Amino acid sequence: MDFGLKGKTALVLSSSQGLGRGVAESLAAEGANVILTARSAEKLNAAVKAINAKGAGQAHSVPGDLTRDVDAICKAAFAIGNIDILVANTGGPPARTALNAEPEEWIPHFEAMVVPIIRMAGLVLPGMRERGFGRIITISSTSVVQPIPNLVISTALRSSIVGWSKTLALEVAREGITVNMVLPGRIHTDRTGELDIANAKLQGKTVEQITQAMLASIPANRYGRVEEFADVVCFLASQRASFVTGSMLRVDGGAVRGL
Repeated sequence: MDFGLKGKTALVLSSSQGLGRGVAESLAAEGANVILTARSAEKLNAAVKAINAKGAGQAHSVPGDLTRDVDAICKAAFAIGNIDILVANTGGPPARTALNAEPEEWIPHFEAMVVPIIRMAGLVLPGMRERGFGRIITISSTSVVQPIPNLVISTALRSSIVGWSKTLALEVAREGITVNMVLPGRIHTDRTGELDIANAKLQGKTVEQITQAMLASIPANRYGRVEEFADVVCFLASQRASFVTGSMLRVDGGAVRGL
C-alpha cells in the first residue's frame, strides 16, 4: 500500500531513541523526509546516520531542548522544508502515585510535556493551512483512557492534551488537516524497563515479578514492538487516513479493558 508520504516532510519530537526514533525510521522507510530533534546531538546524529543508511527518505537532525528551544527548533526545521507532519512526542515524568506527587512537581512537567506540543503545533499550522494538508499526531499513553498505577503525573498531563487535540481537530478538519493521538500500551523500550523497576520498588517485588504480571494483563501476552507502533503512526500520517481525525488509536495488544 502506498501511503503517499514520498516528498512529505515530518518533524518528529524527542526522536533520538525509543518510540520517537522508531516513528522517524518508519516514516523515512515510506519515503518521507524526517527531521529528528532531541537534546543529545550525539544520539541524534547516530539515529540520522542509521536512517539515511537505509531509509528511502532523507533524515536531518535539529538538536534542542523542548522546554526552552521550541521556536529555534521550528525555525531550523523550516530551513530544511515545509512541515507537513508533526509527530508530537515528549518524555515521561517520574513515577508517582496520586498521594505522593508533590504540588511543586506539576508545573515543570506541564511545561515539559504539554506546552511544547501546543506551541509547536501553533508554529506549523499556518503552513499546513496554506497548503491544505497537514497531520498532527501526538504520542500519548493508554493511561488517558485507563489510568496506570504509579503514573499519576503522566496520566493527568497527557489527559490535558486529549481535550486540546480533539478541539483542534474540529477546528481544522475542513482545511485538510487531521489531528489524532496514538496511545501506546506496553511497547518494549528503555522507558518500559524503567517503569518496571520503579513499580518493583513501590510494590516490594522483583522486576521479573512485575514484568510477568504486566504480561499476564496483556491479552496478546507480550510487549509490543516499536516498529508495530510506528507503522500505526505512519498510517495516520498518510494520505490514506485523510478521513480519520479527532481520534485516539490504541496500540496495546488488547490491554485496555474498556470499549
